[in-house]
Amino acid sequence: MFSIDFDNIDLNPEKLLLKTAIESPNFPFEYLSIIAEIESWRKEVYRPIYYVHKWWARRLGTVFRAIIIATFSSQNCSIVDDLYKPLKLKRGKIFDPFMGSGVTVGEAVKLGATAIGRDINPVAYFLVKNALSQKDKGRIQSTFEEIKQDIYSVMQKYYTTVLSNGETVTVLYYFWVKYLPCPECDQQVDLFSSYIFSKHAYPNKFPEAKAVCPNCGDINSIHYKDTSVTCQQCSTVFNPQVACVKGKMASCKCCGHCFQINKTIQNIGKPPSHRMYAKLVLLKNGVKQYLTVKEYDIDLYKVTVKELSQRDNFYPVVSIQPGNNTNQILNYSYQYWHEMFNERQLLCLGILAERIKKIEDINIRDLFICLFSGVLEFNNIFCSFKGEGTGAVRPIFSNHILKPERTPIEANIWGTPKSSGSFSTLFASRIIKAIDYCEKPFELKAVQVNKKWQSEKVYALSNPIGYKIANSFQELNDLRPVYLSVGDSGETDIPTESIDAVITDPPFFDNVHYSELADFFYVWQCYLITNHVSDKDTTRHAHEVQSSDSLIFAHRLQRVFVECHRVLKTDGLMIFTYHHSRTDGWSAILSALVKAGFAIVATHPIKSEMSVATSKSQAKEPIDIDVIVVCKKRERVKLDNNLTNILEDAYVNAINQVERFRSVQRRLSKNDILVILMAQVLKGLSAYHQIDTALDWLEEHKKEVIDMVEGIYFKYNNAEQ
Repeated sequence: MFSIDFDNIDLNPEKLLLKTAIESPNFPFEYLSIIAEIESWRKEVYRPIYYVHKWWARRLGTVFRAIIIATFSSQNCSIVDDLYKPLKLKRGKIFDPFMGSGVTVGEAVKLGATAIGRDINPVAYFLVKNALSQKDKGRIQSTFEEIKQDIYSVMQKYYTTVLSNGETVTVLYYFWVKYLPCPECDQQVDLFSSYIFSKHAYPNKFPEAKAVCPNCGDINSIHYKDTSVTCQQCSTVFNPQVACVKGKMASCKCCGHCFQINKTIQNIGKPPSHRMYAKLVLLKNGVKQYLTVKEYDIDLYKVTVKELSQRDNFYPVVSIQPGNNTNQILNYSYQYWHEMFNERQLLCLGILAERIKKIEDINIRDLFICLFSGVLEFNNIFCSFKGEGTGAVRPIFSNHILKPERTPIEANIWGTPKSSGSFSTLFASRIIKAIDYCEKPFELKAVQVNKKWQSEKVYALSNPIGYKIANSFQELNDLRPVYLSVGDSGETDIPTESIDAVITDPPFFDNVHYSELADFFYVWQCYLITNHVSDKDTTRHAHEVQSSDSLIFAHRLQRVFVECHRVLKTDGLMIFTYHHSRTDGWSAILSALVKAGFAIVATHPIKSEMSVATSKSQAKEPIDIDVIVVCKKRERVKLDNNLTNILEDAYVNAINQVERFRSVQRRLSKNDILVILMAQVLKGLSAYHQIDTALDWLEEHKKEVIDMVEGIYFKYNNAEQ
């Protein structure tokens, strides 16, 4: 292995200590978690390079920078100090077999290492390639201006309306509601769960909200807690908090019949219809105003429907395949990916796509295809309104699933400076910010002010980011330090024992099925990329490490770990981050690791993704930490034939790590403690000589593990109270 070299001179390998900083129990995870916490709140601002396109479970750049530094440092180094030194990792080769959004690859090349990234999903590969490739900011900005000159006025005419005084203004957002015919009386039932469609993100401070009258459709300004409102237009008295939908059921206000929404949709055999009921316009003076939908708006939409019908092959027509994450929309009778957009969205996306295809420079064209693909995330009928005081559009994957939206929002696709999720605003917030970061990379440093942690940016630690990407391992050199590929990571072209460290973040077996969600973007990327060679309409792959069956997941993960074992040097480390709330999630990891020839030599808990992510905020005991799992080849580890002290040792080590978190006032949920304890248990079991016996032991002792978690949680919760 290689060490960090502060003077760009290779150190004599004979002088290196055998144990690295990442193997040491003193790895400073508690302080690193403070920095990671700060980064997690605005990841797209502090690490914009990984946010040029949507990906799931993006890990924190600070964490992986620290992991890489500690992997190539001796255990007596100060990792916290080294985070803020302009380090150069001489000739160290790092491989990430689950590249995802490219965090490992990006942080590795910032440290001067050679980085090899591979992912089985072509959407992930396309994202990372565009993030790390060389970019000419001037040419990219001029290309944007040329696109704007050609199609801005064409697209904006579909997002205009006329005020009562005859003035033409721009529409920022249209508000829609799904409706179904009542199975009993055939009357239209709007699928509102509340008649309040807009309120502030901080309603206690800004209590004004907007409600639509269920009788005449007029828009009323109300207090967000009001339970009785008299419509200013028709004098109807209604409770804005209660509408026709409650959970999975809807009731008809005409006949009172109550029916199941999903079952009714399936009986009809097509997705629910939609109607516009409100719009948010931008007045000439810059003020935003909510208005009801008028005849002009309906007629304009009919124009878009007619124009779309006159254009051939204007969008991809690809069927949605059944799957863990796609069955929900199939149950809503969505059969094709393009049905997730309305006609105006399809027309404007098609206009934008046609213009992007005309960009001659293939690298710039790919970057704008990446941007276009990101626009899809915020411009479909699965988006909803977040409200005032925040980004208005809640994108399709805010919940990491494909959830049909009963009251979708339609945004202005080109957008204005006051728009959310539009082509123009995402160009500025994603592409330009990523380019600026690549030109002047920085790290976050935590500083304490009045007993509160704040951040400051530290520059001049890394060279500018932007490379010619190698197309094979053999092409890697000082000018091409990054090799990216798409395909099965169980089979690579990497030479045997040529990698110093494998550093990655594998998928979770029963969580988000990335390929099923990524197909939403992939069908459009295939449509746009003129030299696209794949004949597949999906990113799904027989060898993807994703399955709701823990045995299948373990087997597929084992294939990749076996390849990692082959390419890793004899004394190299394989390091990955992981968490899970169930025992079978841990037994799958243990099985894959040991059968691939690895044993765990250290585990460190660390701050995970943003604490208020939707998927976490809805969990009873959310997991707020990952565990860093450090592995060596089993032939380089002293194995044990005694399981007697596994639980006792794991408990002592877990208590120590919990105490260290408490010393920096980090509260832990039960599942956080479970992650810490299970990682320690797996460390002991992975060094046992017989894997089947270790797996049986884990199954037999899972109740004892849960009891230990309860005890630790109870002990420290009572201490804090």
